[in-house]
Amino acid sequence: MLRLSRFLATGALVVGAAALPAAAALPAATDTDDAAAGTTWALEPAGEDGADGRVSLRHEIEAGTSVSDFVVVTNFSAHDATFAVYASDGLVDDDGNFDLLPAEAPPQDGGSWVEIGEVDGATPRDGGGIVLEAPASSSTVVPVEITVPSEATPGDHPAGVVAELVQGGDTSLQMSSRVGVRLHLRVAGEVLAEVTPEVEATYSPSWNPFAPGTVTVDYTVDNTGNVRVGADVDATVTGLFGVGGGEVSGEHREVLPGQSAAGTGEIEVWPLFLGRGEVVATPLGVGEDEVPAVLEPGTVEFRVWTVPWSQLVLLALLVAAPLLVVRARRRSAARIQARIDAAVAAASAEAEDEDPAAEGSDTDATAVR
Repeated sequence: MLRLSRFLATGALVVGAAALPAAAALPAATDTDDAAAGTTWALEPAGEDGADGRVSLRHEIEAGTSVSDFVVVTNFSAHDATFAVYASDGLVDDDGNFDLLPAEAPPQDGGSWVEIGEVDGATPRDGGGIVLEAPASSSTVVPVEITVPSEATPGDHPAGVVAELVQGGDTSLQMSSRVGVRLHLRVAGEVLAEVTPEVEATYSPSWNPFAPGTVTVDYTVDNTGNVRVGADVDATVTGLFGVGGGEVSGEHREVLPGQSAAGTGEIEVWPLFLGRGEVVATPLGVGEDEVPAVLEPGTVEFRVWTVPWSQLVLLALLVAAPLLVVRARRRSAARIQARIDAAVAAASAEAEDEDPAAEGSDTDATAVR
């Protein structure tokens, strides 16, 4: 059973949804209206006489044919409650949980093939389905008719049936709560289990020259087949000559046909200017599904520049340091030599200035004698 809750505030929609085990009878959230407080209900697969223990509705039928089934709405509350029972298309949200389209969104695929049958006392619901009054502590079996169009394509068409609490009052803030049963609907025909990965990689260097950098691999796995599959994803990156790389893995438990799942992985690599990488997505069977097709992995290769900036800076410093030392020594020696030359020149000039005076003194001494 699916439990889906949505807040409705003055026409705006804020989604909060979660997937729960199919046959569990769990409390569902209620609005602020006192009359609805404490309402608890469940929706389960059923036969004509009531719940039959199945966890979901599961059918494989030919295009252009139909099949009948049942669900049962159980009101566990001590008061009467009103529920809208309708079908919609299935999807997988960003957290990997199965969900259905919002109540106001009309189904376009498998959900549009489901007709909710008549129940005594029920009235038609705008947009499809019925609105029924459920007495306290009672169960109501609801027939379901699934009619597949003749032009329907083979493969999975995920859908579901929900029971949504109908709340009264004119409050500006309400919580719209619904529980549901998943419908695994497969149209007979050729089955193709195929996933196609897409990737974008970026490199972030470490400014520690003795540590590797990081390649961030952002990938998307598209289900390009026609049946739901899970996907194991393996991403690898190596440097030149196949060295200095690493790998990372991811898992996606369910990707529906025509939908995709995204993931991110980080790989530590030693920067060798150019990294070469590969993302391999391998399709897997999901749950009880039988996939009569070859599960071939999808592969995409990529390149990413891994310029070793910090190592280049370190190398430049190592190369420049001896040159700077030699240059500094030469400049120091030149300054010392210049000082020596200046001192010698000064001494020579001083000696030349003193020689004429000494010669004059000798001449005077000779004249006196």
